[in-house]
Amino acid sequence: MLTKQTILRASLVSFILLIAVSCSISYKFNGASIDYNVTKTITIKDFPNQAPLVMPTLAQQFTNSVQDIYIRQTRLTMVPNNGDLEIEGEITGFDLAPTAVREDMYASRTKLTITVRVRYTNKNKQEDDFEQSFSAFREFDANKQLQDVQDQLSEEICKELADMIYNATVANW
Repeated sequence: MLTKQTILRASLVSFILLIAVSCSISYKFNGASIDYNVTKTITIKDFPNQAPLVMPTLAQQFTNSVQDIYIRQTRLTMVPNNGDLEIEGEITGFDLAPTAVREDMYASRTKLTITVRVRYTNKNKQEDDFEQSFSAFREFDANKQLQDVQDQLSEEICKELADMIYNATVANW
């Protein structure tokens, strides 16, 4: 024989399951606001490294990061020239600066900052066009040599910069 408490528990579990199954909330976090009926292609030109301090692989690494985010988060077709959207620019800064000083007046942390200038053109909506600089940084222990950490840090910074550019161009945040 079923007790009143067992029936109540079964009813509560059934109710929770019914709500969980019947309610679904869908979020799309890439935030792209692209009208794919009008905008079908994108051109992302190589970003040459014009920074005074040069990391040889940075230009290719950054260009790949920007291309990857558009490939992964949009349905746009990448074309070499004359895309509906065009992104181009250059790396203008690859800078090191001390950020924390110990009592012996030597730096304990160093900040690596990468800056890029971006020109964005939307052939279908010229009011969205812009030219803007973006910067991002990472800190590392000043006891480490730059060549020991630059690959990992530059990869992280490039991804962050690519996110910033994506948000500024096709996301409505």
